[in-house]
Amino acid sequence: MIHLSKELKKQAVDDLKKYFMEKREEEIGQLGAELLLDFMVEKVGAVIYNQAIKDAHAFMFEKVEDLYALEKNHRL
Repeated sequence: MIHLSKELKKQAVDDLKKYFMEKREEEIGQLGAELLLDFMVEKVGAVIYNQAIKDAHAFMFEKVEDLYALEKNHRL
């Protein structure tokens, strides 16, 4: 389970409320926004987190390969 800090959760809830008002012209209450955020974190949070880890791993692997190639060329 992904846990958000109080500050991050407050900002996300405020952003959801703003989104609903600006994009959907609907008002969503504090409780509704919190429940929606909890649902989204529970259902898609892990998927997004896992993809971010895979992306970071691929990026770091690429950089290590670059460093290895530089070192190999420097030795020649």
